[in-house]
Amino acid sequence: MNARESLNPESSLWDLIAVQLRRHREERKLSGSALGAILDLDRSSVSRLESGQVKLLEKHARVLDREWETEDLFRVLVLFAKSGHDPEWFKTHFEMEVNASELRIWELAWIPGLFQTQEYAQAVAIGAGLRDIDARVAVRMQRQECLLRDPPPSIWVMLDEGAITQPIGGPEVMKSQLARLLELAEQPNISVRIVPQRAGAHVGRDGSFKIMTVDGSEAVYVEASIGGRLVVDVTDVRSYRANFDRISDRALPVDASAELIQQVMERFG
Repeated sequence: MNARESLNPESSLWDLIAVQLRRHREERKLSGSALGAILDLDRSSVSRLESGQVKLLEKHARVLDREWETEDLFRVLVLFAKSGHDPEWFKTHFEMEVNASELRIWELAWIPGLFQTQEYAQAVAIGAGLRDIDARVAVRMQRQECLLRDPPPSIWVMLDEGAITQPIGGPEVMKSQLARLLELAEQPNISVRIVPQRAGAHVGRDGSFKIMTVDGSEAVYVEASIGGRLVVDVTDVRSYRANFDRISDRALPVDASAELIQQVMERFG
């Protein structure tokens, strides 16, 4: 295994920076030498940055954000990594999810991980260009064991209509996934509602999030293209609760949502 393959962006912000650096370079079809010219580094230095052997400097992060118009992405990642900002954020999120008595989920792009079929989860991982697909899917399936707890968690899910119409993995995978979604929606502890496309602009368009209640305390997991973050500040959590309620105002009732899911499923054959 080479250094790049050993990177673990789910447990290290420095590894996440290295992975994102390479991804953004490749998306722009830049060679290592071309990136080196932007950062005033040689090709070997760029290689060490992308393998995690060398840490990205803040001055270089600022250059990347300016050149690539990434809105302070790299500068903030470096800032958090240098301050030791919750390097095990995903582990903390996983533990809270497993033990939560209540989950409130707003999902803009995907079927929530707790509700994904194995085939859908695999298609998501492949589409994201991730390595160790089988291992990642296995972890996702393991997370779903919390649904079998006694008593089970109370779950309120709201999905953007695009999450059920985008053909992830192809028609057969989506048909099976939507059938699973309808099956779970029939459980007394689970509510699934769809925010239709006609709802237009609303606060949920800013991104997906999950509010987790554990032993009376709440935290929010906020999804992002760079991995995600946990929010525990009381004021911020209250803001997400308010946003969840506002999104709910735009969502279809439970029965109408199930009917729409059924209609979309039939379109997939």
